[in-house]
Amino acid sequence: MGGFKHLVIVKFKEDVVVEDMLKGMEKLVSENELVKSFEWGQDVEGHEMLRQGFTHAFLMTFEKKEDYTAFLGHPSHVEYSTTFSGAIDKIVVLDFPINPAKPPA
Repeated sequence: MGGFKHLVIVKFKEDVVVEDMLKGMEKLVSENELVKSFEWGQDVEGHEMLRQGFTHAFLMTFEKKEDYTAFLGHPSHVEYSTTFSGAIDKIVVLDFPINPAKPPA
């Protein structure tokens, strides 16, 4: 089993039109065959103290780490990253290999 995940958790700036950012992200991943799956969500139940202002999470799955590395340097990712970076107030990024859970004994 392999795979690699790219998790981005953000708080957008107050004046950002979040729907535009979501459309841009969806366009980016739909046009890049290296991204095997893409999910996103908006926090709806977290307590402010625990979520520390973060509101949205984005999760991309790649077949292998090398695909993720190639994605980072892809011109469309480089271009969108500039737009995305300008729209965020806070960010956390985690990149990690997939470690499947072992089935119960």
